Amino acid sequence: MTAAEIESAVARADLRPLGSEVIRRFQIYLELLEKWNSRLNLTAIREPDEILQRHFIECIFAARHLPTGIKTLLDFGSGGGFPGLPIALCRPEVHVTLGESQSKKAAFLREASRTLELPNAEVYNGRVESLDRSFDAVTLRAVDKMQEACRVAVEKLQLGGHFILFLTEETSSPLISQFQQIDWSAPIRLPGSSQRQLLMGQRSGTFHVEHSSPKPNS
Repeated sequence: MTAAEIESAVARADLRPLGSEVIRRFQIYLELLEKWNSRLNLTAIREPDEILQRHFIECIFAARHLPTGIKTLLDFGSGGGFPGLPIALCRPEVHVTLGESQSKKAAFLREASRTLELPNAEVYNGRVESLDRSFDAVTLRAVDKMQEACRVAVEKLQLGGHFILFLTEETSSPLISQFQQIDWSAPIRLPGSSQRQLLMGQRSGTFHVEHSSPKPNS
């Protein structure tokens, strides 16, 4: 895929130009996906043009819509790196943790982070439940059992942290009603789609997570 094709797709989505260096890295990213995909099934989408539109453009769109001030972000169930790697490419000020429990996919994410020269990306190979950190933002896209995953992910949000979900109209309403501790914004239509949406919200101060009480000093 040429740089001009990526530039054209970005322009059609009404997004700011990426810059030649970022475009070069997206070209490398696409090559890595094509190389690894036959073994790991990182994405069911195989055609470069479709990968560009469904994966790259949607994730670049999300990166552009991230609120300012975010310093740390967890990409829950990163898989092929969506949206975590595009966010790391487009928002170098954000430190992205790519959470992936499957070791082979985590190996791909490490190789991609190294090849793309992303000092602001790290891979966490394990279950997110065991991750003992909280983040300014958490993203979820195309994960299994979305509602269950959201219940885990929301606990990794700092107070005031941002929850970023890729959903359809059909799946967004149940999540909005279930997570009252999130102050949701109106869904944003993703470029080139009539159904897929970017749903964003912010964790309010009413959310409480049970923690074990510290033992008093003896």
